[in-house]
Amino acid sequence: MSYIVDFKDVSTIGVESSPVAEALAGLRANEARYFMNKYKHKFTVVPASESQETLDYVNRILKEEREIEFSAKPLETSQFQVENIQFTYVFYEDGLGLNVMYTVDDPKKRAVGFKLSDGMEEPKELEKFKFARQKSKLAGTIRGSFFVIKKEY
Repeated sequence: MSYIVDFKDVSTIGVESSPVAEALAGLRANEARYFMNKYKHKFTVVPASESQETLDYVNRILKEEREIEFSAKPLETSQFQVENIQFTYVFYEDGLGLNVMYTVDDPKKRAVGFKLSDGMEEPKELEKFKFARQKSKLAGTIRGSFFVIKKEY
């Protein structure tokens, strides 16, 4: 069952099992606010158990581009297109929010982004990455990093 993320009244629905559920819900709401403000798009998530195709897509990119396989359990996903960009999100139980930004018509603007919820440990799979910090009213301190996608998917 899909769920439209509310960024005004932040809820832990769908991410309750996370040890940093409040921060992860805030991170998810932060993304929802961004898409509403920039694109007037309602950010909708689906339980990971109902979105295997989306998980397979993300896992393939991670494996082929950087040999990354997360041990954390995926809780929710989101996949949509605004303008010429396909966005795919996965929110993991440990507090990681991952997004794939894939422009349809420009191979130079494709990347995988990682955002770590406030209070979570840095996943060992991402220890080679440098993280920048960003303050958010909804999510506290977000640590973020990314890599550019080189292949076609």
